[in-house]
Amino acid sequence: MTVVIAVPLKDADLYGLLVEKERELRQAERGTLHRQGPRKRGQEKWVHASYKGYIRLQKGLGGVAVAEIHGRTGRDEWQLVTSLIGFLHRHFARKIASVHLRFGSGG
Repeated sequence: MTVVIAVPLKDADLYGLLVEKERELRQAERGTLHRQGPRKRGQEKWVHASYKGYIRLQKGLGGVAVAEIHGRTGRDEWQLVTSLIGFLHRHFARKIASVHLRFGSGG
């Protein structure tokens, strides 16, 4: 498992921006990352069109977005990580102060 923590500039709600952008792309039948499963306040599960595994997004304090990335294999995991980082960079580079990565289960 890899954890990606994206810290927004100022008071931006990065989690909310991510959710809205995914919805916008899905409705336009574009994009490769899509929400899956039931709606839950402050968290979502995303899957990729090609890579096996999932990304669990959670809303943190101060607009922080936390993503737990679970790939079926090591290769799938790093592809999901790079896909999410690319998504953040493409759509929100000017709204992000920093991105932190934590590798492994943390235990």
